[in-house]
Amino acid sequence: MTLEKLLEPLLESEAFQSLLDGPSPRLARADATGHPYVLAALAEAAEAPVMVVAPGPREADHLVRGAAAFLGAERVALFPAWEALPSEGISPGPEVVARRAEAAHRLEGSKGPFLMVTPVAAALQRIVPTLARPPRFVETGDQVAPDALAESLVARGYRRADLVMHRGEFAVRGGIVDVFPGSASRPVRAEFFGDEVERIREFSPATQVTTGPAGRVEIFPVRELLPDEEIRERARAEVPRHKGRPRELLDRIAEGLVFEGMEQAAPLVYDEMPVLADLLPEGSWVSVTSVRRTLERARGIAAESAALAEATGLGRRDPMADPDEALEGRPRADLTEFTEGTDLGISGWEGLPGERLASRAAALAGEGYTVALSAVGRGSLERAREVLGRAGLSDLPSELAIESGLLEGFVFPEGRIAVVGEDDLFGRRRRAHEAPRVTGRPAAAFAEELSPGDFAVHRVHGVGRYVGMVRREIGGSERDYLLLEYAAGDRLYVPAEQL
Repeated sequence: MTLEKLLEPLLESEAFQSLLDGPSPRLARADATGHPYVLAALAEAAEAPVMVVAPGPREADHLVRGAAAFLGAERVALFPAWEALPSEGISPGPEVVARRAEAAHRLEGSKGPFLMVTPVAAALQRIVPTLARPPRFVETGDQVAPDALAESLVARGYRRADLVMHRGEFAVRGGIVDVFPGSASRPVRAEFFGDEVERIREFSPATQVTTGPAGRVEIFPVRELLPDEEIRERARAEVPRHKGRPRELLDRIAEGLVFEGMEQAAPLVYDEMPVLADLLPEGSWVSVTSVRRTLERARGIAAESAALAEATGLGRRDPMADPDEALEGRPRADLTEFTEGTDLGISGWEGLPGERLASRAAALAGEGYTVALSAVGRGSLERAREVLGRAGLSDLPSELAIESGLLEGFVFPEGRIAVVGEDDLFGRRRRAHEAPRVTGRPAAAFAEELSPGDFAVHRVHGVGRYVGMVRREIGGSERDYLLLEYAAGDRLYVPAEQL
């Protein structure tokens, strides 16, 4: 169930129509809580995919959840960014790679209204041309030998293990193949009778006990650069043209090795690498949300990536595109919270506390507004309906009270629309709505806890000796680094924001 019918008043409004008719890049003003509503309407108006660029991962998540309330989850996708800049030599996690491949695949096959939401770092990053390839499907009744399935998993970057515990792992035990697809919430167990898949069930990675049947399984790659024969041949051809770090990367790829940070060599083995906007079908649009902040962040990311590429020897093979290049070539309608551009007349609830907001929503319903309600779960939805009922809005139609990720609502006076989100009534409860994130720590915290000579563990390079915090300039950009020293005098500079 969605609130799609609420889009029509915005589509017919004079301000929205003037926005569509204006020159590109267009600029519209609406409070941030109304951005998912505006973006869903833009996709409906274009009748084509819209690439939405957000300042960061958290903002992108909020836009995806909010827009799905109007378009449905099947017409909204998130294209996540890597955890580090490509030039830093840290491979993205299996889940990130699989979700990127899934989103690119969905975008390539999309028709009609569709939103592809991405953080600005992912919009700028050049991607391997094979990212959008179809997944490997496995379902009951398939004719495939367990060893052949294992080979296809290896070709997609999966790692063989004794027990499957994490995404990107698989195990083979006789006529049983366990695999944890990169974009799945749980691993699955395929049981074979000869060369036929007899049964597929989910299982718990902690106990290895099956928990229920599974349908068709989609297995997307968990590495973006895979050393197949074509890539190995490309790497061999490029080796003589490089030296230093790039040559070392190419040598290892030419040998067919899979190693941490190998994706750093993607610009060396591919002559051309597209940006995400290049995957958009004909007739698609682009929208940059919180446009001032997003473009400022884009320029900072591009400058930092260029400096790192120069420092690591990649030079002109910078894996990040210029912001203008990454966002050009498509009709564009940007969104801002500031008083500029075309004012769409969409505002938030202005911090009203729960009971007063409920009373205000009931009053608007009495004035002829269509009032809708959104909450994450059934329990929260029923509780919110009770709050609105006590305020005098007890006859809210079931089709206007939905379970969705739209947590904060808005008021659209011209269209006589008011949407109430769960967080509007009960306050922000982020821990209940969002998965925990591994976040950076202030450099000062490490300076207090560690003394020069102490041991520290790097996630890729292992145990080193802490030397101290230093400040270095690379390509005109200054950053703070934690300095680790390894055997034979090797030194590693870890950017402070990654601690």
